[in-house]
Amino acid sequence: MNQNSNRAWLYLLPSVLLLVVFLIYPLIDVFIYSAEEGYNFASQTHSGVGTYNYSYVLHDPYFLQALKNTFILVIITVPVSTGIALLISAMLSSIRPLRQLYQTVYFLPYVTNTLAVGLVFMVLFQKTEYTDGLVNLMLQWFGGETVDFIDGPYWAKMFVLCFYTIWVVMPFKILVLTSALASVNPDYYRAARVDGTPKLRIFTKITLPMIAPMIVYLVITGFIGAFKAYSDAVALFGTDLNAAGMNTIVGYVYDMLYGDSGGYPSYASAAAIILFVIVLTITCINLLVSKRQLEN
Repeated sequence: MNQNSNRAWLYLLPSVLLLVVFLIYPLIDVFIYSAEEGYNFASQTHSGVGTYNYSYVLHDPYFLQALKNTFILVIITVPVSTGIALLISAMLSSIRPLRQLYQTVYFLPYVTNTLAVGLVFMVLFQKTEYTDGLVNLMLQWFGGETVDFIDGPYWAKMFVLCFYTIWVVMPFKILVLTSALASVNPDYYRAARVDGTPKLRIFTKITLPMIAPMIVYLVITGFIGAFKAYSDAVALFGTDLNAAGMNTIVGYVYDMLYGDSGGYPSYASAAAIILFVIVLTITCINLLVSKRQLEN
């Protein structure tokens, strides 16, 4: 038994080393940076250790704006994308002819470069001196007023960002949920039809409980992915997200490191730790809530 245990640890050693080098050590290093006050990037020195960096970040209006944008993005996109993906997956599962073709079509946005998709969305929504954009043309057809979704009011820009994020993440969720629906034992459906159970009750009492673990997985990974959003905003509003008022927490961290206000790794590390705590807290809450629901 001892020999087998040593052999198992020997097999796990490469993975453990990679985790230590690329995950644990950087995390510890970020914690250290976040506590170093008055850090000088050129001389690699600091004046003290404390919580000033956290206080600065939490009072920085750019960080508060990024925090607000990120939370709005998370609250809207995660449930909406999961719900729409579940609806589309259920429709695809009920279609026999050309099912694989439809699945491929819905999955195409996931393998498309996010910046390329962002350029397409800019063409659809941005007003220029030559055109108001396809979406504004459609609004005019229905008697509505044109809106500058890229450089206009905050609500319009947030709508485009949420719409874009949902469009990008939904194909993966459709793929996962379609596979989950296909794995449900058809005997349950046959028994329910014999008893004359309505389709809605079959879906709520059989389908949803059977695929609940996959839904929980998509919700948790969706929260984590939405909190890490950055490239989506860059694809739509450019690199100066603070000027557009559409920065995210990850974008704030990047700006503190490499942006126009760059050269402040301590502030960036403090913001990264705050993001880590937020994501960890919400993930634990989701796990506890989902565990209780699955047990019931």
